[in-house]
Amino acid sequence: GPAGYFAALECLEKGLKPVVIDRGKDVRSRRKDLKAIQQDGEVNPNSNYCFGEGGAGTYSDGKLYTRSRKKGNILKVLRILVEHGAREDILIDAHPHIGSNKLPGVIANIRSTIESFGGEVEFNSRMTDFLLEDGKIRGAVLDDGRKLYADHVVLATGHSARDVYDLCARYNLDMEPKPFALGLRIEHPQSLIDNIQYGQNPRDKNLPAAAYRLSTEIDGTGVYSFCMCPGGLIVPASTSPGELVVNGMSMSRRDSKFANSGLVVSVQPKDWERQGYKGVLGGVAFQQEIEGKMFALSGHTMKAPAQRLLDFMSGKESTDLPPSSYIPGLMSAPLHSVLPQAIYQKMVEGLREFGKKMQGYLTNEAIVVGVESRTSAPVRITREEGTLEHPQIRGLYPCGEGAGYAGGIVSAAIDGQRVVTALAEKIFSGSEL
Repeated sequence: GPAGYFAALECLEKGLKPVVIDRGKDVRSRRKDLKAIQQDGEVNPNSNYCFGEGGAGTYSDGKLYTRSRKKGNILKVLRILVEHGAREDILIDAHPHIGSNKLPGVIANIRSTIESFGGEVEFNSRMTDFLLEDGKIRGAVLDDGRKLYADHVVLATGHSARDVYDLCARYNLDMEPKPFALGLRIEHPQSLIDNIQYGQNPRDKNLPAAAYRLSTEIDGTGVYSFCMCPGGLIVPASTSPGELVVNGMSMSRRDSKFANSGLVVSVQPKDWERQGYKGVLGGVAFQQEIEGKMFALSGHTMKAPAQRLLDFMSGKESTDLPPSSYIPGLMSAPLHSVLPQAIYQKMVEGLREFGKKMQGYLTNEAIVVGVESRTSAPVRITREEGTLEHPQIRGLYPCGEGAGYAGGIVSAAIDGQRVVTALAEKIFSGSEL
C-alpha cells in the first residue's frame, strides 16, 4: 500500500535498497480477482480490494485529504503522485482526489521508479514468520518457505492483514487495542444530494457531484459520515471467505448516479468487551463476528444485506429495495436487528441529527448496506517514540494504517517516509555500522 511504497521511495532517496514483499498481485492482475468478487462472489484471501499492489487505496477511491499536517510533508507526497501520473490539480485542491480508474496507473509507475533505481518488488509472496535472533530482526519467512534476510523490516501490511496480528501475538509482541468505527454504507441518488446541497436538480454542468460531511455526538460517542463518495459505487471489500464487508469508491469523473458514504459509530475497547471479546485482539474478533453475521444474512453470497433508510430507522424490514450501484446485488434484510443494539440506537439518533442539517437526507429513496467495518485498524502495534522501532524487536518498524499510525493514503505515505527517515538516521549515525 501507500505506506510500503512510499517507504521504498524514501529508502532510495536515503541510499538504501528496498525489497518490497506483497502478498497480492500487481494492479493489472488484481482486476481478475476483483471481477471474481463482483460477479462470482469468490474472494481470494491474498488478492482483493484490500490486498495487492497499492493496497486498499488503489481501487477504493484515491481521496487525498488528510489532517496529518504536523506528521510530515504532505506536499512532497502529492508531488510524487503528480510525477507518477496524477493530475496537477491535486496540488491545489482543498479535497484532492485521483479516482479509482486513474490510481492503478500511478501505482504501477511508482513501482517502475522503485525498480529502475535498484529496488525490488515481489508479488504473490505472503510473509508467514519473522526471522529473529537475540531480540533483533533478521528477516522474514515467506509462504513458499523461502527466507529473506534483512537487518530492517518495515511492517506496512494494512488494516485487514489479521494474520500479521496473529503472528505478533504468537511472539507476545507489544500491541494494544485501538478504537475504530463500525456501521453501514448509506447510498442516495446523486441527484437528491445535488438538490440538497446546490438547490439544483439537475445540477449545473460546471458543478461537481455534490458531497457532504456530517458528524455529531450521541451520549459522548461520535457518529459520522466516513469516506463519502459523490458519484460513486459501493464495492465488496471482504478479504476472506465467510465474511461480508462493503466500502465505497468513485472514478475520477464521479459520474455515477449514486452518492454513498460510510455511516459509522465510534467503537471503544469497552464496547467490544461488553460483547464478550477480551484481550488485545478483541476488536478484531468483534469485527469478524459482525462480518460473519452479514455473510450468513446474505445467504452465504456477496449479495449485501440492505434496508431502505426510513425502514432501518423504524426497525422495519423493507419489502423492496431501490436500484443501487452495488454490482453483486442487494437483498432485503433486518440490519437493525443484526447490528449491536447500542450501535444501532446511536446510528438512529445520529441520523435524526443529520436530517436536521440536510433537509431531505432522511428518505426511503436512500438505503443502508452492511457492513462498514474496516474504517481503521482495531489494533496498534507498539513502537518507540524516537526510533519508531518496536520496543522488543530491534530493526522491526511497525508502519502505516495496519500498525495503527495512519488513516488514509496520504497519512500512510507520510508514515512510510517517517519510518525510513528514522531508520536511515540510525544506520548512518554509526550505531549500526
